Amino acid sequence: MGRAAAGRARRSRRGSAATASPGVGSRGGRGKKAGGSRTEPGKKEAAPGPDAFDLGAQSGRWAAFRERHRLSCEEAARLLLDAFEYRGLVKHTGGCHCGAIRFEVWASADLHVFNCNCSICTKKQNRHFIVPASRFKLLKGADNLTTYTFNTHRAQHTFCKTCGVQSFYTPRSNPDGYGIAPHCLDEGTVHSIVTEDINGKEWEKAMKEHKTIRDMSKP
Repeated sequence: MGRAAAGRARRSRRGSAATASPGVGSRGGRGKKAGGSRTEPGKKEAAPGPDAFDLGAQSGRWAAFRERHRLSCEEAARLLLDAFEYRGLVKHTGGCHCGAIRFEVWASADLHVFNCNCSICTKKQNRHFIVPASRFKLLKGADNLTTYTFNTHRAQHTFCKTCGVQSFYTPRSNPDGYGIAPHCLDEGTVHSIVTEDINGKEWEKAMKEHKTIRDMSKP
């Protein structure tokens, strides 16, 4: 083979390599595309929405339940979870006199109410039953509440700025819960009320002697 022919052969091989290079690039392109579809390191994949779960044979009942009651998926789930988690309890609703404060609370239909004789409870006739904070929900009026404290400042006496009614508060005995005024509940959900007098004038002694009051705000 002459030098000219050898030169043409070398140019031909280089040209073939150049022609083949897009094929290599396309493999790299496919690799990049596949990599882009994967979750980036350190990031979690988004959790599937409520409608993404497989309800199996219950799918028809679930859809019919939502349609019949005109509920979103979240509303239906909350309704059923509440019914399961608060089994044996009823949902009471209530509020202040003017309606600026509204709440709901899960508790027994048979209420155990404390009648305290401490200075402030006597002044405002603060009879109340105690629930865990997780069972209470303020529906409206957070910006219309004001709070009074005194002495140890542990009890948070909240009342409506407009009408002055205290429909609930945070007791000193149960700072992890709420004391609910039974007389501020809407009618129809209370079956009975048992009232227990508690000696708030000797608060420390009363709390030491009482066997169950501290547990009433535990979930």
